[in-house]
Amino acid sequence: MEQRNLVIALALSVAILIGFQFLFPPPAPPAPEQTTPDRVEQVPVQPQGAPGAVTAPVAPATPTVAAEPTSRANALARTPRVAIDSPRLRGSLSLVGGRIDDLALRDYRETLDPNSAQVTLLSPAGAPNAYYGEFGWVSAQGVAIKLPGPDTVWTASPGSLTPATPLTLAWDNGEGLRFVRTIRVDENYLFTVNERVENQTGAAVTLYPYGLVARSGTPKTLGYFILHEGPVGVLQDRLVEFNYDDVKEAGAETARSTGGWIGITDKYWLVAVIPDQATSFDSGFRYTAAGEDKYQADFRRDGVQVAAGTSAEVQHMFFAGAKEVTLLEEYRDRVGITRFDLAIDWGWFFFLTKPIFLFLHALHEWLGNFGLAIILFTVFLRLLFFPLANKSFRSMAGMRKIQPEVMRMREVYANDREKQTKEIMELYRREKVNPLSGCLPILLQIPVFFALYKVLFVTIEMRHAPFYGWIKDLSAPDPTTVFNLFGLIPWDPPSFLLVGIWPILMGISMFVQQKLNPAPPDPVQQRIFMLLPIIFTFVLAGFPAGLVIYWTVNNVLSMAQQWIIIRRVEAQKTAS
Repeated sequence: MEQRNLVIALALSVAILIGFQFLFPPPAPPAPEQTTPDRVEQVPVQPQGAPGAVTAPVAPATPTVAAEPTSRANALARTPRVAIDSPRLRGSLSLVGGRIDDLALRDYRETLDPNSAQVTLLSPAGAPNAYYGEFGWVSAQGVAIKLPGPDTVWTASPGSLTPATPLTLAWDNGEGLRFVRTIRVDENYLFTVNERVENQTGAAVTLYPYGLVARSGTPKTLGYFILHEGPVGVLQDRLVEFNYDDVKEAGAETARSTGGWIGITDKYWLVAVIPDQATSFDSGFRYTAAGEDKYQADFRRDGVQVAAGTSAEVQHMFFAGAKEVTLLEEYRDRVGITRFDLAIDWGWFFFLTKPIFLFLHALHEWLGNFGLAIILFTVFLRLLFFPLANKSFRSMAGMRKIQPEVMRMREVYANDREKQTKEIMELYRREKVNPLSGCLPILLQIPVFFALYKVLFVTIEMRHAPFYGWIKDLSAPDPTTVFNLFGLIPWDPPSFLLVGIWPILMGISMFVQQKLNPAPPDPVQQRIFMLLPIIFTFVLAGFPAGLVIYWTVNNVLSMAQQWIIIRRVEAQKTAS
């Protein structure tokens, strides 16, 4: 009985590990009047403001000088540019259109090779996979005003854009309106954009400020329910997520909000436009197919009236960088960007995932290594579950003690199953053992397992985080494999044969742990039980190495605790 339950629990664990995130879709979004702790999938469509107002341009045309597709280098060379140089960003801003369209991240590289290219985040229109941010003004429908657009050539102040030296762009429409844009960048990934309009037309004008993120081509995504990639934002204090296919099918998804932000996210990177958090705006996720797929996330604020002989100014922000947890929280708290930390997809177990990450991050700050942090976290977890595990192991040790009597009852009542079950259950009651207690610690660890997997999978802090020896990236599977003798044979096995050293250690620890438990009486169960370490070894071989290290250390600690308890129970048995 007890072994059958344990086998079922272990088999269920395998099934959950493989299928939980893939077989069950996210829950349906709550009704608009309901509130959720963190995330929703949709927002209701709202009116687009006052009659006659217009939204931000939908998939605006690329500058005429970059209309033809070309290489990224050629696209950059086609327009005059101002360099962007900060501690964590390098790139340039195009004076044609005034777009922020060329950024690379200094701190992150494409691969583990320290000489590999830095991650390129933004690219100009006309380049492959163009991706950029843009700000500007639009006028009400039916009102013809010459405004700066994607082909406008701005005049720039001298020097580069750095944290110490802001950049000022200016353009005069020749009809009495002068537009001045001042751009600042901080030490990390946040740009502040001040837009000023000076009106010398002799009459009041009303203009609508906008900001957008535009992306050409449909990026390759992981497609897992465990992670959202694509259009994202916080509108009306609620997280909104759409897949690329959702926007492609709908053409546009719009909503109105006061405060919040809107953009496009990848697994580790985010590009977002952020209006003044005290203002109301109309937002939209849009799709067009003009030669290639084009996606846009934009906002358009309410109209700003500029009286004759005066000026008006608005401020926006633009984020383009890595989704670092502490940095997003700093922007949320210090800058006041509404729920900006939700750009990181903490998942359904957010109440576990984020605390686990914060605990690991604190341990990393102390130990200097995320692998050691995972090991110490595992020790802490074992201490937390110690009373429950202690009770479970004592029950299992009691089961081992009465195993001969159970076997005798099975033989005596072999032809009377009802009597056999009754007598065995009476024996359990008399000896105060619970055959189900061995399953509970395993089942309780499943949410922790998933939460740790999520942490390793989605947080940029875990990307390329090394351990020791051959583990150079805790978020990736163990790179070694027994099938080429751990690199001694010059052969690259197929992916299903990539079974590294840590998965093998995990399988061995699981096998030894089994030996500490009483063997199942049924030969079929025994064979199934013997196969489970092998199954787990192959299943976990494709999981992040940090997760396998956690499981292995957890098994070793469980064995130590179980061995001590077994010795004590046997000593008590001998003494009596």
